[in-house]
Amino acid sequence: MREARLRHGLSQERLAIRAGTTQSAISRIEKERVSPTVQTLAELLHLMGEDLVLKLEPRDAGIDRTLIDERLQMNEGERLDYGIAFADQVIEMSPLPKREGWKP
Repeated sequence: MREARLRHGLSQERLAIRAGTTQSAISRIEKERVSPTVQTLAELLHLMGEDLVLKLEPRDAGIDRTLIDERLQMNEGERLDYGIAFADQVIEMSPLPKREGWKP
């Protein structure tokens, strides 16, 4: 918000007058001492001739979506076999002691 205010040549006091609030309220927002609501931020920016634009982007969560697509192409039996093989591999790699009488 500070960048927009300075870009428009406004002081905190002038913006506060436009917004019907105090200079200290604007200062607290700019110094991140308070977190304004999205609506408040949008209104303050609107008063300066700016629009707040929120944009959603997918986050990289480390998931290989091509593998998901490949698994979805498998039929039920193939997915079951894959799941069993994966579980067996996890059990083999496990540092926990194997239980007696139980076979993967």
